[in-house]
Amino acid sequence: MRAGDAVADRTGAQAMDTRTALRQHPEGRSECWCCGGIEDPVKLVHLGNHPEVTVCTRCAHTLSRSAREIEDRSRTGLAVRVRDRFRWLRKAVVRRGWHHGRFLGRPLRWLGQRLP
Repeated sequence: MRAGDAVADRTGAQAMDTRTALRQHPEGRSECWCCGGIEDPVKLVHLGNHPEVTVCTRCAHTLSRSAREIEDRSRTGLAVRVRDRFRWLRKAVVRRGWHHGRFLGRPLRWLGQRLP
């Protein structure tokens, strides 16, 4: 039976047998739409009503941070100012390449994962 075929149950009512892409994982590996990285489909994030759009977890975290930054643009308060300062510091560290350093790199990356 093909997906989309009508099936009659015991009462005679017609039901559609539909299979969604959310339940079916393509064989092999899939590509992240953001960075182009190749990953196992089970390890990718599928976007809502568009399961064909997949994003790796690293890019998903980056998108989440960007979404919070956009939300904070319309807000005010001490917490927003603190998060903005952390974002500014993170960008400065990355711009200077300190997160790849021999001694400070690991602690900076650890902090970067836990700060807004």
